[in-house]
Amino acid sequence: MCGRFTQIRTRADYLEFLASELEFNGALEPVPIGRYNVAPGTRVLLLNQREDTLNLDPLMWGYSPEWWQKMGRAPVINARIETAAESRMFKPLWQQGRALVMADGWYEWKKSPEDPKIKQPWFIYHEDQTPIFFAAISRFHPDEKEPSNNDGFVIVTAASDSGLLDIHDRRPVVLPPAVAREWMDPATSSKRAKEIALEAVTPAEEFDWHPVTKKVGNIRNNCPELIEPLDALFNHSPNNG
Repeated sequence: MCGRFTQIRTRADYLEFLASELEFNGALEPVPIGRYNVAPGTRVLLLNQREDTLNLDPLMWGYSPEWWQKMGRAPVINARIETAAESRMFKPLWQQGRALVMADGWYEWKKSPEDPKIKQPWFIYHEDQTPIFFAAISRFHPDEKEPSNNDGFVIVTAASDSGLLDIHDRRPVVLPPAVAREWMDPATSSKRAKEIALEAVTPAEEFDWHPVTKKVGNIRNNCPELIEPLDALFNHSPNNG
């Protein structure tokens, strides 16, 4: 699954790597976004295409349609690629709300084989340390002044494979720039979008990962230390010179 991630760079950094020929609707602030601990239930910059322009909109991470709320259920933050395109909850979003979440990497918690209650967080990122793009589906109304209480987005996930399986059995669907642009295009059919999410993802072999501080478990913590390898943190501590 994907329950935390980072969105660190400037908006221009992500868009430059996406290499879209479409015009961006808005100003590209030169200041880094600087979020090292993005958590569900917070507003996140979501990259989407409307007509022939790219847009960045702050949208709540989590989705809860009205009928879901009436059942007293908590918002959902992920959608499984195996069922999302046809499910009652996600089919409308799949058809009309495909988008991208810009990121640098994500966190997963690995259970200890000796004690499942003990979990070690790991940070997972592209081996080239380049930006990555999560496939997302969303519902929102950008032209309305006040957001609806059932607007939001979820990150599409798939079964893990190769080395990533050792950390968690699910992973976000990460799309290379070319297919990320196609995924986001409203002209792309629902069928083709599912093919992309199933077959064109960035392979597990292109990712690296390392254990990080458990401070990432507290959403109040937001600093570069959260993504540093544990051995580096130890070596930099005051008691180790």
